[in-house]
Amino acid sequence: MAAIVKAVDAGHPVSVLPREFAAVLRPELPGLIQEVIDEIRRSYPEYAEVLDGPYSRAVHLIVEHNLTNFVDQVAAPDASTVQRDKVCRMFGRFEAYEGRSLDTMQAIFRLGARLALHRAKRVLRRLNLPAGLMLSFADALLAYVDNLIEVSREGYQQAKAEMEQGQDIQRRRLLEHLLSDVATPRATLVELAERAKWQLPDEVTPIAFSADATPERGAISEDVLVDLTSPHPRALIPGSVDEHRRAFMRAAPHTTRAAVGLTVPLADAAESLRWARRALSLAEAGVLEGDAYIHCEDHLVTLSLFADPGLITALAEQQLAPLAGLTANQRDRLIHTLRAWLDTRGNVVQMAELLHLHPQTVRYRLRNLEKAFGDLLSSPDHRFATELVLRALELRARGTGTARRPGLSAVTG
Repeated sequence: MAAIVKAVDAGHPVSVLPREFAAVLRPELPGLIQEVIDEIRRSYPEYAEVLDGPYSRAVHLIVEHNLTNFVDQVAAPDASTVQRDKVCRMFGRFEAYEGRSLDTMQAIFRLGARLALHRAKRVLRRLNLPAGLMLSFADALLAYVDNLIEVSREGYQQAKAEMEQGQDIQRRRLLEHLLSDVATPRATLVELAERAKWQLPDEVTPIAFSADATPERGAISEDVLVDLTSPHPRALIPGSVDEHRRAFMRAAPHTTRAAVGLTVPLADAAESLRWARRALSLAEAGVLEGDAYIHCEDHLVTLSLFADPGLITALAEQQLAPLAGLTANQRDRLIHTLRAWLDTRGNVVQMAELLHLHPQTVRYRLRNLEKAFGDLLSSPDHRFATELVLRALELRARGTGTARRPGLSAVTG
C-alpha cells in the first residue's frame, strides 16, 4: 500500500496507474464480473434471453476477459491486447448478427465502467488510499472502455458490411475450394482469398458441425471461414487452436455439436476435415465424450481404432476365435478376465480386485484362458492385437449403451 501512495504522490500522469494497484484490483474481479452481468440483465431486458440462454457462458467469458485485461495492463502497461481485441470484435459481430444497435452495445460497455468505478471508490475508502489515485483510475478506465468500444465497433461494422455486400458468399466459395478433394491451383486460391478478404495461411484447422446443432453465426470469430448452410456444415480456422479459442469452445452451448480436426498444412485441409467428421460421428454415437467441441488431437487412438470398423470386427473375430465355441456367458467371463490380465500384466491379486473375485476364482479362469489360447498368450504380437480389439470392444459398447466391458457380441454384432 505504501508503494501505491508513494507512486501517486510522486506525480504520475493522470492516465497512468501505479503497477502495485493491480494487486488491489485483482481480488475484486470475480464479484465485479458477476455484478456487471446481473446489472446488464436488469437494465437491458433484451439481453435476458442471451444471458439466460445457451450463450450465457460465452457472455460471461467476454466480460471476464475485458475486465481482467484492464487489470493486466495496470500490472504491465505493455501487456498484449491481441486476444482482448479478438474478443471485442467477436462481440461486435455477434451484436450485428443479432440485429441490435451500436448504441446498445456502447451502453453495455459504459455500464461496466460505471460499476467498476463504484467498486473502486469503495476499495479506496476501505484502504484509505489517496483521492488522486481515484482520478487516475477513472481516467485510465474510461480511456480503456473507449478503446473497447472502438474495437467492438470495427467488428460490428465489418459484420454489417459482410451481410450487405455478400461477403459470406465469397468466403463460402473459398472454403469450398480449400476443403475440396480436388486440388485447386494456387493462383486460383490466391484470387479467391483476395475477393474474400482472407489471407491464406500456411496451416489450418477444420471444424465439422452437426447439421442440427450448429452455433450462431455471430458466435464465430471473424477470421474463420464458415459455411453453416451446407448439408455438412464446416469451418476453417487459420493456424492452430490456441488456448484462447479453446476457452470459447468450452464456453459454447451444449446445443452445439462439433469436432475439431488436426492442424495441418493448407493442402491437407480436406483430409483433416474427414478425420473431424469421423470424430463427430463417433461423438454422436456416444463413443467419444466431451464438451460441445470434440478435439481430434485428444482422441487419436480411438480415431485410429475406428478408421475402418470392418477391419476391427475382422480382427476381433480372428483374435478371439479360440472362444467362439463357448456359450455367450462363458465367453464374456473369459474376455473380462483377459482384459484384466492384460491390464495388470497377469498379477492375480490386482486382477481379483478389478474383477471383484476371489484370487482362487481368478486362477481358475486363467487356467481356462490358457486352455483356450495355448501358446498365443505368450506371443507379443497376439497380445498387442488382442489389446487393440478389447479397447475397441469397450469403446463400441459405450456407443451402444451396453456393459462397460462387453463380450465379443459388441464387436461382431
